[in-house]
Amino acid sequence: MQFGIFSVSDITTDPTTGRTPTEAQRIKDIVTIAKHAEQAGLDVFALGEHHNEPFFSSSPTTTLAYIAAQTSTLQLSTATTLITTNDPVKIAEDFAMLQHLADGRVDLMLGRGNTGPVYPWFGKDIRAGIPLALENYGLLHKLWREHVVDWEGKFRTPLQSFTSTPRPLDDVPPFVWHGSIRSPQIAEQAAYYGDGFFANHIFWPASHTERMVGLYRQRFEHYGHGSADQAIVGLGGQVFMRRNSQDAVKEFRPYFDNAPVYGHGPSLEDFTRETPLTVGSPQQVIDRTLGFREYVGDYQRQLWLMDHAGLPLKTVLEQLDILGEEVVPVLRKEFAALKPAHVPDAPTHASLLASKNAKEEVQA
Repeated sequence: MQFGIFSVSDITTDPTTGRTPTEAQRIKDIVTIAKHAEQAGLDVFALGEHHNEPFFSSSPTTTLAYIAAQTSTLQLSTATTLITTNDPVKIAEDFAMLQHLADGRVDLMLGRGNTGPVYPWFGKDIRAGIPLALENYGLLHKLWREHVVDWEGKFRTPLQSFTSTPRPLDDVPPFVWHGSIRSPQIAEQAAYYGDGFFANHIFWPASHTERMVGLYRQRFEHYGHGSADQAIVGLGGQVFMRRNSQDAVKEFRPYFDNAPVYGHGPSLEDFTRETPLTVGSPQQVIDRTLGFREYVGDYQRQLWLMDHAGLPLKTVLEQLDILGEEVVPVLRKEFAALKPAHVPDAPTHASLLASKNAKEEVQA
């Protein structure tokens, strides 16, 4: 099982000091955070895409390429890549390039985002969000698997005898996770292609996540990709830890209360009760995370949001150390002991390449 962190790239004032980091500082800090995640023994770093304040990550592949040059084992991903407003041709090219630069340590999460104005900014209609997501991914999937593409759709210029360059590394496209908070159509899309489904799992109760993942698993099996429990599932989450749970709550409360995402809404106590947010001791995080398996089944990737809401860099790095030293080693052992042998691990470039070579040997 893969464990890691994701960032939404917010630039938020620290409510305890009144300081707001500059864009330059946050961009440099995110590189430090990603490198520290690898040093702490985590597997994945994922970066979101936004085109509006207070976020900085408008070009995640640029940042991930820079991080790739300074890491050696970290799997690099997005959280998310906007499949509705980005050109599928550009996505195909950018991620294939990143694949080569990172020696295959790349996958991506596709989503529609949560910023309505991004649609007209890029000449799209938000009312066509789902059809855009379906058509654009159909083209992206084709571009990575066919050398010469002829294509015509509703939302972009037709392609005639087009070849996306560079080609995917080893002729193996990056693995795709389809990320969603609330859209069953996206779970259906992930199942249709046999791709991964990533449930945001941050703002909604367990019952909602259970239904979304259950739909994806059922449809994954329906399309003949394997049994329902072999479907590839990822979950998001949020944690804040201190040795003593009371200290964690006291320290995190002002950040929660003022966060642009969920501040000035439900209380911290209500939010931690109704959603997967866990603020407490490392053991509480372990217990809560192990509990996710009870309603989503065996899953392959767990990512946490840790650098948001104005938390200072020093605090974020401390959180990563706690994750790496006290939480993830226990979770690795416990999840591994529970997982049946027929349930696959999270796909990597190496595993996808091995599967491709095995199929070619059989066909030969």
